[in-house]
Amino acid sequence: MKHFINFKNLKADEINEIIKKATVIKNNPGKFSNALEGKFLYELFQKTSTRTALSFSIGMEELGGKYFLQKWEDSNFKVGEIRDEIRYIGSNVDIIMARLKFNKDINEMAHYSPVPVINGCCNKYHPCQVMADLLTVKEIFDTFGIKMLYVGVLNNVLNSLIESLPKLGGKLFVLAPIINGASFDQEIIDCAEKTGNLYLLDYTEYTGDRLLELVNDMDIIYTDSWVDMEFFNNPEFIDFKNERIEKMMPFQLNGKLLSDSKAKIMHDMPIHAGYEIGRDMIEKNIEIILQQAENRKHAQKAILLSLLNN
Repeated sequence: MKHFINFKNLKADEINEIIKKATVIKNNPGKFSNALEGKFLYELFQKTSTRTALSFSIGMEELGGKYFLQKWEDSNFKVGEIRDEIRYIGSNVDIIMARLKFNKDINEMAHYSPVPVINGCCNKYHPCQVMADLLTVKEIFDTFGIKMLYVGVLNNVLNSLIESLPKLGGKLFVLAPIINGASFDQEIIDCAEKTGNLYLLDYTEYTGDRLLELVNDMDIIYTDSWVDMEFFNNPEFIDFKNERIEKMMPFQLNGKLLSDSKAKIMHDMPIHAGYEIGRDMIEKNIEIILQQAENRKHAQKAILLSLLNN
């Protein structure tokens, strides 16, 4: 594994190995306190971040390494070509993590970089978040053989869930209304459907009792923000935002919908309370949500160690 961009080319046993490594690191942090001594991580942020920035920065330090965090607008990526900038950066550091707006840009970085590149998030994938989600699932259920329902919009987290959980033996049910012309990536769907563990549901058929039956049959219900953080308070996207909210509101996770469900609720944060999930469900499931968030650091440590062959 030279880079960590998505799960497309990772086999189930390779994903499992990273999860196992994350578990060991989490339970024995002192054992790895010098594992990356002398190593340097470069972090580049084109998108806003809380968990990615904090977990990679603290994680690298806890492994004995060092990091440099740079915003896209403060770099020459905004005026130069990616291939030139990344080759220069790669000659100075041991590993790169980039949180970018576009998948094509992270792919170009990986193509030209002389050192490993980690996709910290892009418009198509969020593999680091899903590694933390998988670690959380394993901790709660001690298996990936669970039934998870994703309720939300088509986004990068969903794509990474589709590429990973079915491959590991988990059944993934997707209830995702098609909004603003969005569509599933057929290449991602085709790979997951070969496992027999992916179920794309027609959201128009899941109302009333049928929706209640569905949520009551799940082990985990996963939701995510309906509108990206960059757009949520931007007046230029008000029509886009309102259309999503109107179509998604019948699927909000709240006490009424989940009154008889024993499913664990997962949310990758940041949260828009009152939209994709009610405040009542946030508080009821806050320990698991924070467990997911904490596991970002442990999963990312495992990714760093795996890429640097430690």
